[in-house]
Amino acid sequence: MRPYHVTIAAVFLAIPACLPQFCCTPDTYPRTPQSATAATPRLELIRPAPDGTRFVGAESGATFIPWGFNYDHDADGRLLEDYWFQRWPTVVHDFGEMKALGANVVRIHLQTAKFMNTPSEPNQVALNQLARLLKLAAKTGLYLDITGLGCYHKAELPRWYDSMSEAARWDVQALFWEAVAATCAHSPAVFCYDLMNEPVLPGADKPEKEWLVGEFAGKNFVQRITLDLAGRTRQNVAKDWVERLVAAIRKHDRRHMITVGVIPWAYTFPGARPLFYSHTVAAKLDFVSVHFYPEKGMLDKALNALAVYDIGKPLVVEEMFPLKCGTDELDAFIDASARIADGWIGFYWGKTIEEYSKPDIDLPGAITRDWLKYFKAKTPDILHLRSELDGL
Repeated sequence: MRPYHVTIAAVFLAIPACLPQFCCTPDTYPRTPQSATAATPRLELIRPAPDGTRFVGAESGATFIPWGFNYDHDADGRLLEDYWFQRWPTVVHDFGEMKALGANVVRIHLQTAKFMNTPSEPNQVALNQLARLLKLAAKTGLYLDITGLGCYHKAELPRWYDSMSEAARWDVQALFWEAVAATCAHSPAVFCYDLMNEPVLPGADKPEKEWLVGEFAGKNFVQRITLDLAGRTRQNVAKDWVERLVAAIRKHDRRHMITVGVIPWAYTFPGARPLFYSHTVAAKLDFVSVHFYPEKGMLDKALNALAVYDIGKPLVVEEMFPLKCGTDELDAFIDASARIADGWIGFYWGKTIEEYSKPDIDLPGAITRDWLKYFKAKTPDILHLRSELDGL
């Protein structure tokens, strides 16, 4: 348990597909937020504290609290790689805006199909653009949570990848991470590598046929790392997969942290134990990342589930918003989770508070406006919490 407590106001996010898009043409530069033009402190390497209770700067030893946004797609559902070439000025503006709102971390979601031309050939053009994004992040004063191996748009997956065996698929995934780590290793803007968004495994006696699991709002956020346990335990498969990908990253980058963003199954099935954060699997992971969407009237259940992931490593709530509860209950969850969690990451979809404040704004826009206002207003409290922790 963490030796601190903080009250954080409620967060309510709109469904981005309901929101009008903010964009600009390649030669049209939008307004630059004031903070983006100010002098930006040098970013230092972030590591877990020796006692596992928080994050600290590797040089200064100062507490670092991840506080930021998932920058996963725009209001029209387009993923970052769908527009980061043609609308680069929009990306520049969005990073400046997220910084102006108070963020210190931005989580990006890289897609396998955009970074691998063939099973053995990474996409150098995409890697060059990632390097450009790292420079932008460093200039803006933002760290990147680099989540990889996304397959969010099923229709864009190459047939060769979808038809692969487990071994061949893992080979591609390892090469993906080798290429990304080689690109990112020397950047001061890397907060962490997240191996995959919400990986899952099949049941012991139930081989599967599809790598992707379900669909939400036109996207496949969950994928299997194997289709058949073939007599192996789920822990051993997860351990082998994590160690394979960690080794791929460590070929080029031995400094930056590695994690896996998971579904908290202990919340869905009370009494369930963590898989990726079990003792067997988690040894090579630097901190815990969980995605929590508390349900109405079930605050204690959510907190009990979160406590299952308190394993002696720092913990980040890597996704959150009130999908199944009101903002007051989300507020209570975040307030109480500060005893365990060491950081929180919400969502940003590329529109400013001013744009959401127009007279004709719809309800989703008004909700998102209030969320962004809250985030900005709460940032001083996060900074105060950091000061309190440094005084312990």
